[in-house]
Amino acid sequence: MGGRLSGWLINLHLWLPVRLSPPLSRPQLAEARRVRAVELFEDGVSNAEIARAVGVCSESVRRWRRVWEEGGASALRRRAASGRPPKLDDAQVETVRAALEQGAQAHGFEADLWTLERVGAVVERATGVVLSRASVWRLLTGRLGWSLQRPERRAVERDESEIARWIAHEWARIKKGP
Repeated sequence: MGGRLSGWLINLHLWLPVRLSPPLSRPQLAEARRVRAVELFEDGVSNAEIARAVGVCSESVRRWRRVWEEGGASALRRRAASGRPPKLDDAQVETVRAALEQGAQAHGFEADLWTLERVGAVVERATGVVLSRASVWRLLTGRLGWSLQRPERRAVERDESEIARWIAHEWARIKKGP
């Protein structure tokens, strides 16, 4: 049973934004659940009810409650990702975005299609950083929010007016049957 309240969806005590652009990442969604759980802890709601409300198992709620009791709400906040820092900083990513938005032909490629190799070459020219194919893919899909688009295959000889004529006359005749 959900309702709307100024751009928020209220569903079983879990508040999540309705308009998500870009959508919440998994870590952001997990943090939103923990933050809501803290609000419910403070209201004295039972672990079982919180688990149902935020859509997790009761063991997770018990673990969150222990952490909350020991370290407060800040202990349940998301921490910065560990591991190697990205090769490109935010300014470099924006430089790459601007370069890619010019199109492949603007960078000397014959067809206006992007491949991982082409994007990697543009990244190297624009920033001086060499990325592997996997890193180029993560840059495109993760940091730039692009998705794979395959060009539509069409015959060079395709005649749209002949297709329209065939659909209007021949297809209608075949569809009606004898």
